[in-house]
Amino acid sequence: MPTAPTASSSSSGGGGAVERCVGDAAAFVRDHWATAPLLRRGAGCRSASQACPDGFDDLLSLDGVDRFLSTSPRTPAFRLVKDGQPLPPASYTKSGRIGSQPLADLADAGKVYDHFHAGATIVLQGLHRWWPPLTAFCRDLELFLTHPVQVNAYLTPPASRGLGVHHDTHDVFVLQVHGRKLWQVWDAAVPFPLPHQRKLPPGAEAPAGPPLVDAELAPGDCLYVPRGFRHAARTAETASLHLTVGISTRNWNEVLREVVELATEEAWFREGLPVGFADDPAALAASLAERVAELRRFLDKVDLDRVAEGAARRFWAGRAPLLGGQLQQLLALDELDDATVVRRRQGAVCRLEVRGDRLTLLLGDRELAMPARLEPAVRTLLAADGVTVGDLAGLLDAPSRLVLVRRLVREGLLEGMPEPADGA
Repeated sequence: MPTAPTASSSSSGGGGAVERCVGDAAAFVRDHWATAPLLRRGAGCRSASQACPDGFDDLLSLDGVDRFLSTSPRTPAFRLVKDGQPLPPASYTKSGRIGSQPLADLADAGKVYDHFHAGATIVLQGLHRWWPPLTAFCRDLELFLTHPVQVNAYLTPPASRGLGVHHDTHDVFVLQVHGRKLWQVWDAAVPFPLPHQRKLPPGAEAPAGPPLVDAELAPGDCLYVPRGFRHAARTAETASLHLTVGISTRNWNEVLREVVELATEEAWFREGLPVGFADDPAALAASLAERVAELRRFLDKVDLDRVAEGAARRFWAGRAPLLGGQLQQLLALDELDDATVVRRRQGAVCRLEVRGDRLTLLLGDRELAMPARLEPAVRTLLAADGVTVGDLAGLLDAPSRLVLVRRLVREGLLEGMPEPADGA
């Protein structure tokens, strides 16, 4: 009989990012998540001072946006929107070359700023993929929420309104970085909307009654808006830069569909409808009742633990390693010895599964198999904030511990820590 796998999630916890946004994470989950907006003043401040001019500028600053646009980025890494409508990319891009490859979608910084001066909002898209501070911030949120997270930035000129009253099909954290923006949030237009419900019938978005939130966000303020809640924003006399952190929540509809999908392996599920079914709906209804009863019997036998583990595994499999500084780590591999201090990379995902004599490490978008006897050594490496390779001496001989640690560094799970400066 095969040995049942045992699994443990070693995902490095997360929580710092969500606590920065909302304060008490447990209270946020209990009182606000998916049910009520939350405004937290000074969330981005990194000091006890009441004034918070720097806000969230450790994640992205106005100067960072300026420097990014000056490098002639390509669409769709950025776009321009005015009066709620996207501007044609040809009006703010130019042609150029990278090597011998011709390009036609490079940012023309002069035109971009002309449009901005004329009232257009500059949108930087998918920042979690290419801006290191936000990559780390979003990964920390993901490790706490276990839902995918992405982030865009919006630089809006003074006295401008973006979209009118609308709702999103995902939860968002709004992080005010620079300037001020006026936000209003009303109750949900559609509880837990699906993506196709982004556009509602005319008049459906019209808010009734006073807003739940009516506030001007200053640098460092954070506003949480659950999906489906109607909202609108506009700048006052100053330009505004804010981050919209979107949480693409997986819902029960998706998981339950996966459960029903298992029935497609049954022959009766794939049988065609009878000839002439459209001429006799009553007979079809009777046959349908029989098939629904068959489906109920099938669902009673489904291994729900396996379905749940599969859903969790797909989430972890989508969290690729964060490999900033990996080149230097690889070049230093040959210098690694028993005195080297290593630690788990910030944001690294590692889920351990033991099946018989095999240990599998799920490292985001890759898997690593090794003998199960290495499990205690791997757990030692993951649990400590910093451990020398020699600390594994009671678990592995010298050649084996070097091979293990070097492999985990190559896979992006561990990193060597710099030696302390003299006198430190």
